[in-house]
Amino acid sequence: MFVVDSPIGPLGVVVTGDTVINVRFGVKPGPSAAHPVAAQLTEYFAGELTDFTVPVEMRGGSEFERAVWAEIAKIPYGEMITYGAIATALGDPGAARAVGTACNHNPIPVIVPCHRVVGAGGKMVGFGGGLDRKRKLLELEARVALARAWS
Repeated sequence: MFVVDSPIGPLGVVVTGDTVINVRFGVKPGPSAAHPVAAQLTEYFAGELTDFTVPVEMRGGSEFERAVWAEIAKIPYGEMITYGAIATALGDPGAARAVGTACNHNPIPVIVPCHRVVGAGGKMVGFGGGLDRKRKLLELEARVALARAWS
């Protein structure tokens, strides 16, 4: 594991070769690495990158969780979708809470953007990294998306 400094605190990143398999919030400062994901995370937090291109491998999870992770990977930069909308897209409109649990188990947050999933009516609820981090990620993306739209 190596550490990437960010405005939301140090991120622990685990890779196998070029492939990202885990991102963790709240790690202690530690060794950094000259790895493409470190560069892309730095560019993302600087507002310069809106689409990650590093390969990821979503390890573990139930079939349902993997389906949720695949759905959240499709959410465009700067946009949000509700837990209920993902549940509906997966064919089970009553599974919003299960979608929230799956988001909490996302092994590669930020890159697979579970922070873009919100409660009904856009309510800020639930996030494995804490609501303050979720708010900061959404504010960053909104600011960058707006600046790009006005350019």
